[in-house]
Amino acid sequence: MSTDIEQELRLHYLTLIKLAFIYVKNKEMAEDIVQDVCVRAIENKNRFRGDATYKTYLMKMTINRSYDYLRSWTYRQESVKSFVHQLFNGESVEHQLLKKDERAQLGFEVFKLKPKYREVLVLYYYEDFKIHEIASLLDISENTVKTRLKRAREQMKQTLDMKGVNLDG
Repeated sequence: MSTDIEQELRLHYLTLIKLAFIYVKNKEMAEDIVQDVCVRAIENKNRFRGDATYKTYLMKMTINRSYDYLRSWTYRQESVKSFVHQLFNGESVEHQLLKKDERAQLGFEVFKLKPKYREVLVLYYYEDFKIHEIASLLDISENTVKTRLKRAREQMKQTLDMKGVNLDG
């Protein structure tokens, strides 16, 4: 059984890192979160009931661990430091380069959305999850998923229109 778990973890590792990154916006922290999820998955292998696929189970663990981090004191401290750095030092070179590419602008704007909107957009458009799968994964109703998708699209459209970004070309 242990090798099955390890195979599943290897198979979904990059997807889990991308998922954690959606929430925490930091590559190193996303990797730390996924490492923690992997350790917990192996330690608690008997807790998997088989109600969903193992990938869904791992994704749910990753989402929960990401939310734990976002509620943590460490995250709040890093957010304050980042805000102060931007306030006194202006935008970073990386930030300026991202702004020049309209496609990159789309990704940048997605990361500005609240996590509840960001997660449904990414799961729906990038991970190709169906509405019912997202609802199950996030423990919310299908109507809530649809509402969040609609609101996220509206926010993205409004923001990109204001900035003059044209993604049609």
